This record gives sequence, C-alpha cells and structure tokens, in this order.
Amino acid sequence: MTRDEIERVFTRALLDIAPDADTSSLDPEASLRDELDIDSMDLLALARRLHEALGVTIPERDYVQIDSLRGAVDYLAAALSARG
Repeated sequence: MTRDEIERVFTRALLDIAPDADTSSLDPEASLRDELDIDSMDLLALARRLHEALGVTIPERDYVQIDSLRGAVDYLAAALSARG
C-alpha cells in the first residue's frame, strides 16, 4: 500500500470521528488534538477505525504517533511494511 493510499484511509477514518473536519487544509505536522479539537476518546475511535480498515493494531502508548497526519502515515506505513 502506498503512502497516498494510507493517507486516504487515514483521512476517511478521521472524517468518521470528526465529520466537520476540513482535512484539505490540515497541516501534516500539526497535532490533530489542536487542529481539530479531538480528545483521547476520539483517538481511540480513530485507532479502532484504522484497525478495521488496515488490520493494524495501535496500542494506546502509540497514540501520540498518530496525532498528526504525517506521524500517522509514517506509523501505519511502518506497521504495514513490518507485517509484510
């Protein structure tokens, strides 16, 4: 799966938990908590949606790594690559 495909999956999952989010203007380095005002429960929901879509389990200790668009894509790409 390419980084662009991962980003699209992530964006869809993000819109599931924050339907009013303007993902087109999202700063790839910015914290989702700050940009979209999401909380830890939203991150849990996001992690679950990503698991459903990609089969990647994201432990709670790694939520900080999926708190930005770029961080999430990096994390998911590495997890998918390690899975083979």
